[in-house]
Amino acid sequence: MDHFLYRDGVLHAEDVPLAEIAASVGTPFYVYSTATLVRHFRLFDEALAGMDHLVCYAMKAASNQAILKTLAAEGAGMDVVSAGEYLRARAAGVPGDRIVFSGVGKTAQEIRIALDGGVRQFNVESEPEMEAISAIAASMGVVAPITIRVNPDVDARTHAKIATGKSENKFGIPIARARDVYAHAARLPGLDVIGIDVHIGSQLTDLAPFEAAYAKVAELTGVLRADGHDIRRLDLGGGLGIPYTRGNEPPPLPSDYGDLIRRCVGHLGCEIEIEPGRLIVGNAGLLVSQVIYVKSGEDRDFLILDAAMNDLIRPAMYEAHHDIVPVVEPDAGADQHAFDIVGPVCETGDTFARHRMMPPVGPGDLVAFRSAGAYGAVMASEYNSRPLVPEVLVKGDKFAVIRRRPTFDEMINRDTIPEWL
Repeated sequence: MDHFLYRDGVLHAEDVPLAEIAASVGTPFYVYSTATLVRHFRLFDEALAGMDHLVCYAMKAASNQAILKTLAAEGAGMDVVSAGEYLRARAAGVPGDRIVFSGVGKTAQEIRIALDGGVRQFNVESEPEMEAISAIAASMGVVAPITIRVNPDVDARTHAKIATGKSENKFGIPIARARDVYAHAARLPGLDVIGIDVHIGSQLTDLAPFEAAYAKVAELTGVLRADGHDIRRLDLGGGLGIPYTRGNEPPPLPSDYGDLIRRCVGHLGCEIEIEPGRLIVGNAGLLVSQVIYVKSGEDRDFLILDAAMNDLIRPAMYEAHHDIVPVVEPDAGADQHAFDIVGPVCETGDTFARHRMMPPVGPGDLVAFRSAGAYGAVMASEYNSRPLVPEVLVKGDKFAVIRRRPTFDEMINRDTIPEWL
């Protein structure tokens, strides 16, 4: 469910007509619904009710501080994968003891920043990283809390570029080597080994891979405890998918996911962490664009928008589907026409959809990309010297620009010309 509905023939974000935002901000722009963000976070929190748990929002999905503050006010922790994300979370008022630091390539500078500012735990991905954290923590006179990410060699049955739990992926240590790695960690002076971390991928639409991975984590917990390790926290990752295509069979609900967690690991007495991102913010955001031209080709027609792959790269990068709808509601039974829906960037890859059936639209009309809140604005760029797309947050009948569009002068003036030119 989201809060983007047609009212009086116009698509609204909560109580705000999208056309009103477009008139104020210009196109293209991202818009997020506070009510949807809050609802989706609460679904996860309620799914784990009765268990000692923390829902850590995966910031890589959408990291604007207004989104972070909205979720933090609901009790969310944060899952970060860089110093920039860590500092962004702190700037949004999230305390260090509610921030989990993940990622395969933490630098010495990033480790120091997190230790200095406070961190709930590092999710460690390799033995060299573990040794680096220990040495840095010892040099600072602190002890770093860590979990170790195990790779369970489970096929998440998702897109190859976002699968993270198979043996050929770069993430975690092989679960078969876990006992040796935990024994090594226990001997290092700067570490407090508190638990196990696992994450098998993103956009999962089936609970079976989670069940397979969590069964292995439960077994490993017993083995490590028998070896003398105080395993008291399980970070089970995120990855639950969203319905990008309306009308298809929906992915499992957070409540189903919570029931699975109880069944697999609830008996272990561990604190549970999960790291949802896409499901919290994905359907809470739209990308709104304007039609520039309708172009007739040799064997197809093109709908040319002012949004491009630099604004929303998922279709070009992942062959991802987004429903694209007119902002003005089409008449019931309106004729449909097939278009290739494209942007103005000088690449054939700047294509959002091929042979997509659309109701009548023409130059100047607004269209909205649904389910664009996750991995949209955060992956945007200024390719082709196109200004970075702005972001807008709606709450009820109010809206605010939470990242403005830079001017051309601001973009150009970031360059520095060498003195010899």
